[in-house]
Amino acid sequence: MSRLSMYPITLDGESVENKRVEIKEYFNNTFDLFEKVFELLKDESVFYKKSEPSRHPMIFYFGHTATFFINKLINMKIIEKRINPSFESIFAVGVDEMSWDDLNETHYEWPKVSEVREYRNSVRTLVNELIMRLDFTLPIDDSSAMWIILMSIEHERIHIETSLVLHRQMPIEFVKEVAAFNLCTHSARSPKNEMIAIAGEDVILGKKRLHHLYGWDNEYGRQEENVQEFKVSKYLVSNGEFMEFVKDEGYEKLEYWDEEGEEFLKRSGAKYPHFWVKEGNKFLYRALSNVIEMPEDWPVDVNALEAEAFCRYKSQKEGLEYRLPSEGEYGVIYNYSNIKDVPQLHESRANLNFYHYASSCPVNEFSFNGIYDVIGNVWQWSRTPIRGFKGFEVHEAYDDFSTPTFDDKHSLILGSSWASSGNLIMKHSRYAFRKHFFQNAGFRYVISANESKSEDIYESDALISQYCEFQYGDTHFGVKNFSLSCAELAARYAINTKKALDLGCATGRATYELAKTFDMVEGVDFSVRFVQVGSKLKDEGYVAFVDRVEGDITQNKKISIKELGYENLRKRVSFWQGDACNLKANFNSYDLIMATNLIDRLYNPKFFLESVVERLNKDGILILTSPYTWQESSTKKEFWLGGYKDEHGNEVRTLDTLKGILENNFELLGVEDLEFVIKETARKYQHTISQVTIWKKR
Repeated sequence: MSRLSMYPITLDGESVENKRVEIKEYFNNTFDLFEKVFELLKDESVFYKKSEPSRHPMIFYFGHTATFFINKLINMKIIEKRINPSFESIFAVGVDEMSWDDLNETHYEWPKVSEVREYRNSVRTLVNELIMRLDFTLPIDDSSAMWIILMSIEHERIHIETSLVLHRQMPIEFVKEVAAFNLCTHSARSPKNEMIAIAGEDVILGKKRLHHLYGWDNEYGRQEENVQEFKVSKYLVSNGEFMEFVKDEGYEKLEYWDEEGEEFLKRSGAKYPHFWVKEGNKFLYRALSNVIEMPEDWPVDVNALEAEAFCRYKSQKEGLEYRLPSEGEYGVIYNYSNIKDVPQLHESRANLNFYHYASSCPVNEFSFNGIYDVIGNVWQWSRTPIRGFKGFEVHEAYDDFSTPTFDDKHSLILGSSWASSGNLIMKHSRYAFRKHFFQNAGFRYVISANESKSEDIYESDALISQYCEFQYGDTHFGVKNFSLSCAELAARYAINTKKALDLGCATGRATYELAKTFDMVEGVDFSVRFVQVGSKLKDEGYVAFVDRVEGDITQNKKISIKELGYENLRKRVSFWQGDACNLKANFNSYDLIMATNLIDRLYNPKFFLESVVERLNKDGILILTSPYTWQESSTKKEFWLGGYKDEHGNEVRTLDTLKGILENNFELLGVEDLEFVIKETARKYQHTISQVTIWKKR
């Protein structure tokens, strides 16, 4: 086939100028391939259809990857001007089934496909220009502006694969064949699977910061694991092997399914794999844009719940304990297979990166030291929930890439698929999905006595834990809880009490407190790391976090929604990810907006203040709190509202600037100080005084 995809580039090299050319070629190849994927949609009307109810229509994904470039470049202050603020808001969030993903279609007015294509062209022009002029050195590291370009490219490569899955889930009449995506044309009876003994070893997972390939934050760090000997299936489970489970009515026998699996069966009504098509008494197979005769020797495409159910079925049938491999066991399999990492690995050795096919192929086609498809063909579900390694640190440009998945609900997928490229085919790549999700994923099984380490999930992110302690923990030095004080102040000034916005809600305590006064409260924060705490309190009924005592000494804390007295407030609150300087249009009609310690952390606070009036009802109240700790890491100095001297040497204070911006649309009702204490350790605290200004819309 004509080559659709390039091989990933390295972070090192001898010449910056040569690396610019490499990155530019890699970027444009990625952009082209992504758009090629959308040629599979039969006509433009299909862009406005959903492949499944829990996802956006396809127009969202078509715009999403381009807006990602701009939003990250803006947030990291690499560029200052947006291309299309509306697009960069509506296409920003909503790719996973998280509670803060807004899938309410009434909140969206989708643009024309031609408008999105024009937008993508503008983004392409800008990024190409940036690649050729941004300053950077070799090797590129995660502090470099060029890292943000690479991050955005790799993000689009993820969506190349996930979009293909969504297109494959579309009714066949909504897609068409595209010559570049050629199907494997051969299949046969499925080979009989067998078990291969693997010696145990001490395996080291994770990679070092100076690794020569791009990485997501969850890949860095170190985890040592002692893996005892085990047996692994020679082949991925094929359609033919899985057929036994279907014919034995495995989907009807609940003893093979756990509670989450039963919920999946109830919700989906599944009786066989999602990409099988039943026609009379036989099964056909749904490929990307074709329905074909069942390829028995191709790997079965299933979600993790189906894979686990098959393992229970096989265990009962044979009197052995089969299960999915762990991440550590897969690491041993990888080592046993003598696979070279990129760029030494040649893509012809496996069914990946579109090199051979735009589909799966027989499970006995690509051998790695006697184990087939260790990488490529389809991803392989594991039994390991994703967590960070020791030394894990979020990257500030994309702080919600990994941490929302550290919830024991996202299982790691291993090994890559025929549609994987870029970071997805690298040795250290780590991706995880909810167990009911469909990807280009199947499974192999192991017989193993290795036990996976189980842990209670306490929020261990240092910053988030600090805010959990600040909002939900103890009070100190007689200073009242800041969230409670802010909510009480809001209740005192509120004129109407139907709807409120807690903007910069952090971990959500004030959102709940406001719900004691208001019928509906929306908590919005830029970071999902924060939003997920309040959301978890609503959905799971507790907040759990690690409180730092001294050095590496910590204590676990947990507080329930019942202890907080918020049980009856659940239905009044909701939590969303959003950018205060570029909120979606549906965030409007508020009787009160409270922006807590926010304005001195915005990249364009003046724009926020000038536009916030449009989101308030008549007589709406705006409450701003801030200690005015202006810093260039958050806000370029030219956008500071105070804390500097003007060209005449006069001191500029934030309160005076606020008055100048707001007084045309607001009446200033009051100014007061409100103190708060943030605990860092048992013997170190931050004692801060915020200035509170209260404004009434004229």
